[in-house]
Amino acid sequence: MNSEIIASAVPHKTRHPLWRRVMSKYEFYIMLAIPMIWYVVFKYVPMYGIQIAFKDFSASRGIMASPWAGLKHFERFFESSYFWELLLNTVSLSLYSLLIGFPIPILLALLIYEIQSKWLKKWVQNVTYIPHFLSLVVIVGMLNVFLDEKTGKVNQLLALVGVDPIAFMRKAEWFQTVFVSSDVWQHMGWGSIIYLAALSGIDPTQYEAAKMDGATRLQRVLHISLPGLLPTIVIMFILQVGHLMDIGFEKVLLMQNPVNASKGEILATFVYKNGIQQGQFSYTAAAGLFNSVIDFILLIIVNTWARKKTESSLW
Repeated sequence: MNSEIIASAVPHKTRHPLWRRVMSKYEFYIMLAIPMIWYVVFKYVPMYGIQIAFKDFSASRGIMASPWAGLKHFERFFESSYFWELLLNTVSLSLYSLLIGFPIPILLALLIYEIQSKWLKKWVQNVTYIPHFLSLVVIVGMLNVFLDEKTGKVNQLLALVGVDPIAFMRKAEWFQTVFVSSDVWQHMGWGSIIYLAALSGIDPTQYEAAKMDGATRLQRVLHISLPGLLPTIVIMFILQVGHLMDIGFEKVLLMQNPVNASKGEILATFVYKNGIQQGQFSYTAAAGLFNSVIDFILLIIVNTWARKKTESSLW
């Protein structure tokens, strides 16, 4: 009886309703709503059209009224003479970009972080950031100018050292190298920003203690900077592998010509040319869905591996 009286005397602490907690921080929820709406409209709503890959789609009938075709379009795509060429071009270009393009922003971030001079650090950052804001049309135009076989500055420099002119933009064997190298140049500065942010979060006392113990700059990078970057590196690697098959569609399309098409035709450009330009919607929807499924499987595999080997993963 006494315990009941005491319990009733203690004021009961009630929780605020959910809407009150939301309204107390409504600015953050508004900021969150903008990207959420974008994802719903441009990423989730279009998933409704996936069923086109399993139908004989007719624009006059619409998606729902078009007859089902089962796996006919997938079988046609897998049995086509160009399937393996498209797959090989896409995978090789993606792996080439990942192998070269992924570590360079990390190295650039470490380099910028180690620069002692403030004005030099700002200069390097500005010079490497600016190309990211250039249009892909401008970038490809610059490639055509600088890599021209007769008037290009690159071939003029090669001529000074006795190397014969090279038709970089008209030789299939140079397509992937030109694509990857120009892509690294354009995006390495922008990609280093997130690693610089991660480096700035490392406790400075660790570097001071290492200096007092006689550690060289390279040793500080290897034993303090890189371990501090590891969680960020793992997350960025997972995200990049998750988009491995979606490699630079616009740039590849702009760089393509009849001469380099044997190395420049990838799944994304095939879907565009045959789907948008020729109206084979169901057929190319099957090819595009295959591309997305490969990305999804790679994402699951890499995330599972990262979760087992490290403490960082997307989920």
